[in-house]
Amino acid sequence: QVQLVESGGELVQPGGSLRLSCAASGRTSSVADMGWFRQAPGKEREFVARIMWRGSGTSYADSVKGRFTISKDNAKNTLSLQMNTLKPEDTAVYYCAACRAVICTATARDYAYWGQGTQVTVSS
Repeated sequence: QVQLVESGGELVQPGGSLRLSCAASGRTSSVADMGWFRQAPGKEREFVARIMWRGSGTSYADSVKGRFTISKDNAKNTLSLQMNTLKPEDTAVYYCAACRAVICTATARDYAYWGQGTQVTVSS
């Protein structure tokens, strides 16, 4: 089992920045990839970014590329998402997720473990 706890979500003005964190515990040695997903009211959960837990490869959704940066600290078992130039359409609950599969993609069903989510609201 892997436990995930997100933090850092809050209300921010358009154009502002925010940093989300995710603390992982449990059997993190079994994790292959970790990612961030988000879900806005009335919409499907969507992929934001992911990173190889035992490597350095990253990938991003086109909507956040160039504005968001995913990073990790394996020694501290933490995952982060630096979000810059935030837009109202970035408003959503952001979830941290862990994938143990042999092949992890940007699809939510690949991720077996999820945090409880943290609310990000971008509004003036």
